[in-house]
Amino acid sequence: MAKDEEDSKEVCRMNWDFSSVISERVRVDVLAVKNVVEMLSAGDTIPFIARYRKERTGDMEVDKIREVEANMEELRAVEAKATSVLKSVKKLGKLTRELKCALENSILISEVDALYAPYKPGHKGTLAERARALGLEPLALQYINHPWRIDTEAYIRPDTKGVSSLKEVEAGIQHILADMMTKDKEVIDLVRVLTDDRGITLESTESKGLKKKLSDKSHDKELDKAYNYESYFNFRRLVSHIQSYQVLAINRGEEHKILSVTITYPQNIKYRFYQFLKRRWLRDEHRMPEAAVSMVKKATEDAFDRLIQPQMTRQIRSELLKKARKSSIQVFAENLKQLLLTQPCKGKNIIGLDPGFTNGCKTAVISDTGKVLETAVLYLRDHSMKWKILDLAKKHRCSIIAIGDGSGCRESEKMISDAIKENRANIQYCIVRESGASIYSVTDVAKQELPNLEPMLRSAVSIARRLLDPLAEFVKVDPKHLGVGQYQHDMPEKQMQTSLDSVVEECVSFVGVDVNTASEHLLRRTAGLTASRAKNIVEWREKNGAFINRDQIRHVKGVGAKSYEQCAGFIRVHSTSVAQVTQEKDEEPEACTSGGRKRKATTKVSKAKKAKMSDQPNPLDMTSIHPESYPQAQRLLERIGVNPSQVGQAHFIRQVQDFMKKTSVTQQAAELSVGEPTLDLIVSALQQPLNYDFREGFDKPLFRSRTSGFDELKVGEILTGKVENVTHFGAFVDVGVGERGLLFNSAMKGQHIQLGNRLEVKVLSLDRGRKRFRLEFVKFG
Repeated sequence: MAKDEEDSKEVCRMNWDFSSVISERVRVDVLAVKNVVEMLSAGDTIPFIARYRKERTGDMEVDKIREVEANMEELRAVEAKATSVLKSVKKLGKLTRELKCALENSILISEVDALYAPYKPGHKGTLAERARALGLEPLALQYINHPWRIDTEAYIRPDTKGVSSLKEVEAGIQHILADMMTKDKEVIDLVRVLTDDRGITLESTESKGLKKKLSDKSHDKELDKAYNYESYFNFRRLVSHIQSYQVLAINRGEEHKILSVTITYPQNIKYRFYQFLKRRWLRDEHRMPEAAVSMVKKATEDAFDRLIQPQMTRQIRSELLKKARKSSIQVFAENLKQLLLTQPCKGKNIIGLDPGFTNGCKTAVISDTGKVLETAVLYLRDHSMKWKILDLAKKHRCSIIAIGDGSGCRESEKMISDAIKENRANIQYCIVRESGASIYSVTDVAKQELPNLEPMLRSAVSIARRLLDPLAEFVKVDPKHLGVGQYQHDMPEKQMQTSLDSVVEECVSFVGVDVNTASEHLLRRTAGLTASRAKNIVEWREKNGAFINRDQIRHVKGVGAKSYEQCAGFIRVHSTSVAQVTQEKDEEPEACTSGGRKRKATTKVSKAKKAKMSDQPNPLDMTSIHPESYPQAQRLLERIGVNPSQVGQAHFIRQVQDFMKKTSVTQQAAELSVGEPTLDLIVSALQQPLNYDFREGFDKPLFRSRTSGFDELKVGEILTGKVENVTHFGAFVDVGVGERGLLFNSAMKGQHIQLGNRLEVKVLSLDRGRKRFRLEFVKFG
């Protein structure tokens, strides 16, 4: 029993340091990485670390922190896997010193998997293992340690398979030596270096099965699918230069048995390996017997050809796939970020149109607060549809129409464009991403928000709200349903979901949420809050009325010291929202008591809890300053000589700006005993108006009042468009002709193009048959 407990506690002590490995991978100072690892391990969220712990991170960007976290999780998985393998092999009684050393030096899951493969249940064991089982290891060690005392013939046992002849004994010795070489720490390090050689190439050709079909001139659906991979039938690229989308496409083709893939090595790889082992294992070659030298050389050849090269191939393929997936998820995450941070269309009534042919165009009119004013179903075949749309716009004073980009979008766009032109109406329209709207319309969230509407009409409401406040509406949909990435079905589900959820949390937190008006769905996406905490906040708000200050959040069930620390800086308590919620609370219908008398519905709060609760508003709660920095902010305000109650007002901002012109952040930080990054954040927050929106620096929706057709396009024409998707090889741009043009990386002129960017582009070429066209970047629009 004691031995079992001891084994269960045993861990594989890795011969590398977390922070050092991560620092080398992400190219960030090792101390900053160590601090980030420490904070993440303590439960700090990425938005909190990025904004409020700049002193410890060296002002590390959010994406870098996310990269550190991903590497930390990966290395922990390697450590856990190595420990599991060590225990399993030890339990089998097959743990050798060389294997233990190799496990302790592994830094990749693929390396641990390769070491464990021979010991998995059902495996016959390695050739070296079988040779050791026949008692040949002492003889193999003599070839290295005492080559002058070798007596190979003494190990021959004619009746035993594997040692029945001199040839079999020598083969067994060769296998043991080769195994020892591959598990040597310095050899493992060398193999890592060799796999990074810039001369290694990846080649893909048609598979044997496909070649046979092509030669037989047979035609089937599988063959038609194969032609999608035609560009990879005779493909050759340096591993160091191959693109992520190419790796994913080739892997998919190989999986469908359309492509055959090989890794080709330059001659110098084997030579470098041989020379290294010669220096390490044949230092005294001139003094060693010829038979021993010959055996070590054969073992070296065998180690490379049978063990090292296949291992390198597996490792290269595994790393290529890992990097391709990581890169694709990063593109997906960046696209999602740009979509969520699209500038909202504030202060406007909007008509949302979910296009359709058979079931009509679902239409919804919403107010500038997102309230549904009217709904209708209109039909494209009905010539009066354009007048009905204009009547709705006039009735509800709408100057903007949001059109979903699904089926029927082009026809709806043309109809609205014609209506605007014919009536000279002061209306603009915008094509809005429709992906996920139909999924949202049948969720419990949609049913709760819009209980009296059919699912089809809920989609129209969602489309309109996506223009009014993209962030608040898009967070209701699982990110993977928003259609902003490619190859998403080739991605590991958990890895992609974690990354996208992290981006959503970052966007929601950095924009900030008003605790008195934010939906439960928006709150649960805020750093430090969970679904249950968000629900409890909404329930507390409904029972007790508006939050007066941030401090009251501490009294919500489930919000402890840690979660409050993480979320407090991202939550706002605006005086206007307090008044709004209080007014709505006062207007609520009174509940009847059992005696028939009416009283207001209230929730009892204990006297002890009331005593602890501060009911005084704090003007700094309207800013992005964290409560932990309030003492320093208060002292700075005293120095400036301004009244905190006027925070965000024009004259308050001018006074802060005038004061900072006469001093510096460095000087004030030293005098106030606070870090420069923290004081810089305080000063920036104090210079922002109350209606400041973090999204102001991001892209605006692209509005149009007229449309043109694909047939009207001309080569050389300059157009204005919006980037609708970004991939590894380029970007797809909507220029208002019903089809998206492709802007290849080579035509971007070195510019960093992101989803949502407004561009001026030049038409380079047209393929009218397939309705495709290529674009060239001119300038940002």
